[in-house]
Amino acid sequence: MHGHSSHHPRPIEVHRGRLILYGCGDLLNDYEGISGFERYRGDLRLLYFPSFDPDTAELTALRLLPLQSRRLRLQPAGSRDRQWLAAVLGSSSGPFGTHVDSGADGLLTVSWSRRPSPSR
Repeated sequence: MHGHSSHHPRPIEVHRGRLILYGCGDLLNDYEGISGFERYRGDLRLLYFPSFDPDTAELTALRLLPLQSRRLRLQPAGSRDRQWLAAVLGSSSGPFGTHVDSGADGLLTVSWSRRPSPSR
């Protein structure tokens, strides 16, 4: 399930092996320079790379590429910005059993509590 309309990343949940994105934020927009919302870090963006089991369609991995927007152009986010995104997403996603860590490769790695699938 993919949520939208938020202009910044929102919590990530994995429910019964299915990915729920409550809001992915904007990838590109023309809101640059609008003040009053700086705490949301609207300049930071994410690309989502989920992997799924081909037989069950269950989520097997999720990695995020943090980007920063300047003058309608995307560039890799810096280390401090990646850490900030990991902390904010980790905090908002924690109640769902989802954790976000910043890797040395510049990507964020998402992990979650895997519960056994119900018997059919």
